[in-house]
Amino acid sequence: MVKVLFFAHLRDEVGEESVELNVTGKTVAELKQLVAEKYDVQKLDQAMTAINEEFASNEEVIKDGDVVALIPPVSGG
Repeated sequence: MVKVLFFAHLRDEVGEESVELNVTGKTVAELKQLVAEKYDVQKLDQAMTAINEEFASNEEVIKDGDVVALIPPVSGG
């Protein structure tokens, strides 16, 4: 199992701070697609991703026990 953390508006859209998903062996892109479909989340393609607190590309493969954070772009001034 993989723990997926949601930040900012993603947390509000999903309704949870984190979820456990069986996405071992999937890429980050596949995880984003699964989350978008399962939780009806918009604009995940723009979210940055970190695996075990290190930024990861969409091609990175997720391993069992990883902690994946989905971080939307932030603006402010």
